[in-house]
Amino acid sequence: MSNTNSSTSSGGIGFAGLLTITFIVLKLCGVISWSWLWVLSPIWISFALLIAILLVFGLCVLLAGLFGKPKSHRR
Repeated sequence: MSNTNSSTSSGGIGFAGLLTITFIVLKLCGVISWSWLWVLSPIWISFALLIAILLVFGLCVLLAGLFGKPKSHRR
């Protein structure tokens, strides 16, 4: 009998990770002469975008809390 209840989870490398590995290989092989700051830029740009999205979401929640409809109090 086969076990059909087993679950598989596949992660994988994303676009930024693949691009970073590509840039590192190109840098180490001497194909590009960029600084390491730009070679590793897909990592920090992805992180910066995530932080920016979280900040915008937090600002929207804050503004909705400040300028949203006041809740009526029942007694």
